Amino acid sequence: MIEAKKSRAFEWMFSLYNTWLLRTSFHRLYVRGHVVRTPALYVANHSSWWDGLIAFQLSRFVFQQNSYAMMSEEGLKQYPFFRKLGGFSVNRAQRKDIMNSLDYAVSLLRDGKSVWMFPQGEEQHIEKRPLQFFTGAVYVAERANVPIVPLAFYHSFRHHRKPEWFIHIGEPLYICDISGSNRKEKTAELERMCTAQLDDVRRLVIAEQIQSFRRWDGGKG
Repeated sequence: MIEAKKSRAFEWMFSLYNTWLLRTSFHRLYVRGHVVRTPALYVANHSSWWDGLIAFQLSRFVFQQNSYAMMSEEGLKQYPFFRKLGGFSVNRAQRKDIMNSLDYAVSLLRDGKSVWMFPQGEEQHIEKRPLQFFTGAVYVAERANVPIVPLAFYHSFRHHRKPEWFIHIGEPLYICDISGSNRKEKTAELERMCTAQLDDVRRLVIAEQIQSFRRWDGGKG
């Protein structure tokens, strides 16, 4: 696997560019939910090229965490600069590589870092159901003994030329809070919870009842 090779200077420079990119690409961004200040395993649905960039900004400016993110080996080879932002690879075609990546995530969490995972494993359409989570996130949470923070990412066009992005931050959970007698059952329950969060955001956006969200400018604001 390809390990992360973080650079504080590069993170700072990239955050300036990424803030500009989000502000110019979206009409508005919205956030609601509980902000966690302690190291955690963040899990979110994966439906867009933007997911990783949004996660980076959330980690830096909203959660203020030293975060790392699991991404596909193919993607990391194509965009190697993500290593400097905390990206590390997973190759789902090889079980040994998968386990190496999951154990690397565990070691980061035990060392006081935060980790982002997208349990769907690849981009899926925002409206696709079921979300179909892989069991890796539960495996990591079992061994690292850190809270899991489930997030819902939802994007939509409403009344403007540019799309809007909605983020729901769920309450932190420990693995013992997720029902199920084994990893497969706990993964199914985590998937159900994340699906419910995502569908609730979708319902509010369609009904134009977004008062519970606060505007976020994509950076420090």
